[in-house]
Amino acid sequence: TSGVGRDAATQAIGRGAARLLGDLGFAVIAEFDLPTGRRLDLLGLGRDGELVAVEVKSCAADFKTDLKWPEYREYADRLFFAVDDRFPRELLPEDIGLIVADAFGGAVLRAAPSHPLPAARRKALTLRAARTAAFRLERRAAME
Repeated sequence: TSGVGRDAATQAIGRGAARLLGDLGFAVIAEFDLPTGRRLDLLGLGRDGELVAVEVKSCAADFKTDLKWPEYREYADRLFFAVDDRFPRELLPEDIGLIVADAFGGAVLRAAPSHPLPAARRKALTLRAARTAAFRLERRAAME
């Protein structure tokens, strides 16, 4: 997949995965900056405070060259990969949830194991998510 094609595929998968999370009751923040400086593709915040991380992978090369995703386990109760229906799923670790998505939606094919965050980290991430969402909304309102 070319870089341009990969970008379009990544955007479509991310959009569908975000729609799925929304359908499941999560508030979603795309491109969420972690305290480490890393960036999650999607962070979902559930009604009960559950934090779900989604890492979007558009092709095998994208997965094989990305060595940062294991760090995301420390910042979410559950971690998923989101891929499209052409992705070679046998590459993905069995202990990570699996979402298959396109631009219009997605489905959870494998549930992610739950690894509840420590209370202090959950609070810090929830506050970070709230501030991120508020600043983005403020910027959007200023542009109107």
